[in-house]
Amino acid sequence: MNQHLELNLPSLVNDVARLIRVEADKRARVHGMTRAQWGLMLRLSRNPGMSQKELADLLDVEPISVARMVDRLEANGLLERRADPGDRRIWRLHLLPAAEPMLAKMTSLSEELLAFVTRNVPPAVWASMMEGLIQMKSNLLQKSDPQAAITEPEAGKPEPPEPLRETA
Repeated sequence: MNQHLELNLPSLVNDVARLIRVEADKRARVHGMTRAQWGLMLRLSRNPGMSQKELADLLDVEPISVARMVDRLEANGLLERRADPGDRRIWRLHLLPAAEPMLAKMTSLSEELLAFVTRNVPPAVWASMMEGLIQMKSNLLQKSDPQAAITEPEAGKPEPPEPLRETA
C-alpha cells in the first residue's frame, strides 16, 4: 500500500531528534545509565555547582525528575549535593572524581553517535545544515510578536522550499 508522507521541517526535525534520543537511550543503557542521567552529568561537568532547579530548567524536565536522577547518581557515588552558602534551601550539585571515567565514556559514546547519525552526509551538506539550524535557533530565541501577520519574503530572499513529498 502506498502512503504519501509530507515531510515538513518541524516534523522532520522532530523525527530526527526523537530517533537520536532513542539511539542515545540504547547506548546509555548498555553502560547502566539513562540518557537523562548522561545529559545531567554532561551539563554538570560544564557548569559545576548548578542547583537542581537550574538543571531542571536547562534539561526541560520537572524538578522532581532531576531530584530522582540526582538521588541515583549520588547513591552510585558519582555526584554530591552541597549546601548553598547563601541560601540553605538550595543544594548545589558537584560531580565526584568517580564520575570522570563515566564522563570519558559518555564523550566517546557521543562521538560515536554523531558519526553514526551523520554517516553518508557530505561535509558540505553537514556544514550547511548546521549553519541553517543555528540560524533557525537564533531566530526562534528572539522575541516575536505572535499576533504579527506573516509577511511576504524580503526582496532578494528566496521563498522557502516546497515541502518534500515521499511515497513510502
